[in-house]
Amino acid sequence: MQTRLKVIANNIYRYEVAIVFSFRTFSNDIENNEKWWRSTRPISGVEILMSPKYPKDKFVYGKLFYLFGQRFLGNGLVTAQDHDQWYKQRRIMDPAFSSLYLRGLMGTFNERAEKLMDKLSEVADNKTEAHMHRLFNCVTLDVIAKVAFGVDLDLMENTTPFPQAIELCLKGMVFHVRDSFFWLNPRNRPFMNKVREACSLLRTTGAQWIHKRKVAMQNGEDVPKDILTQIIKTAGKEESMTQEDEEFMLDNFVTFFIAGQETTANQLAFCIMELARLPDVLEKVKKEVDEVIGMKQEISYDELGQLVYLSQVLKETLRMYPTAPGTSRDVMEDIVIDGVHIPRGVNCVFSSYVNGRMEKFFKDPLTFDPDRFHPDAPKPYYCYYPFALGPRSCLGQNFAQMEAKVVMAKLLQRFDFSLVPGQSFDILDNGTLRPKSGVVCSVRHRK
Repeated sequence: MQTRLKVIANNIYRYEVAIVFSFRTFSNDIENNEKWWRSTRPISGVEILMSPKYPKDKFVYGKLFYLFGQRFLGNGLVTAQDHDQWYKQRRIMDPAFSSLYLRGLMGTFNERAEKLMDKLSEVADNKTEAHMHRLFNCVTLDVIAKVAFGVDLDLMENTTPFPQAIELCLKGMVFHVRDSFFWLNPRNRPFMNKVREACSLLRTTGAQWIHKRKVAMQNGEDVPKDILTQIIKTAGKEESMTQEDEEFMLDNFVTFFIAGQETTANQLAFCIMELARLPDVLEKVKKEVDEVIGMKQEISYDELGQLVYLSQVLKETLRMYPTAPGTSRDVMEDIVIDGVHIPRGVNCVFSSYVNGRMEKFFKDPLTFDPDRFHPDAPKPYYCYYPFALGPRSCLGQNFAQMEAKVVMAKLLQRFDFSLVPGQSFDILDNGTLRPKSGVVCSVRHRK
């Protein structure tokens, strides 16, 4: 027991030291970041993110393999620590997220967003309150289920156990990673059992959907040209596919099923929360939507590119409220950062949340200002990374932002909204960052 406590204490110490080092890497002001990165200085903290030499932190990401004994994210894209293993999976996944394929998803984005608009119309007609985060969770889970796996959940009308299962897994993930003694407390066993059941439900569902699609493809049936079909077709081209590779696909099913819902829903909820408090910004983005979209019901891919200010609003939302508050890497060799010696074995933590709120990088960082991301504004190199940086950056970031823009554009086109008084603007850390009060709004039809 004494040895175990020593190991835990050492891990905590190394994390505290690593946080200091990670912030010391950005010693120059933001205007000089580009020049600094291109200079011939010694290895810097940002290179740890950019280089494949530094694997994901085995302490954190290793604990996401299982949740209380039940396989969870396994060796999927987010958690794989071995570079070759990760690279093989990335090659399998890449075609399913190509720009050409994403263009073909606009129909589904529009269709699912329309179901949300119908629900908000009911809320406006009945003069009831809209729990925006809950509604966004439904629409984003609908989208990822349909786009990725060809399944119609239709959560605006139906109920399924998936949203609750995802929330349980995320809560369990927080305790599993952050509290090494959580599993020892007998009072926690009922909760841990629920987490195991939730995790098992997601993986069992994934296995059924993958098997069903493979059988349909083998029988020559017409199948949707969705992300799952693309993944299976591409995986079939691999010469050395093994049973463990099949498990990797299941790991990635869970990864995308959760991330595809959670990240975009949280971003949209925070966006509404800020716009409702900033009437000038709200009017400006509404004006852009009116000019670009007008009264059209179907939004095209090209029109998304014209919604420049809406893009700035969404980027500023991620600066202040990154869904994933940070990432970490293992340092495998002695390095020097700005004259500070960092020994091999240290875990370097990179907090996108903290970096996005530092005066050193962003003037008046607690002010919501979309003009920071104006096309002519200085670029925030290497201090703005809500989707991480380098080869391990989020594969689905373009997918997520396309979806967010479609939903927000339709909502702004048709509705006015205001926050119900008495809400907290606090942030709930549930493994991902989400608005604590859920962003409850009064919704009205635009005149």
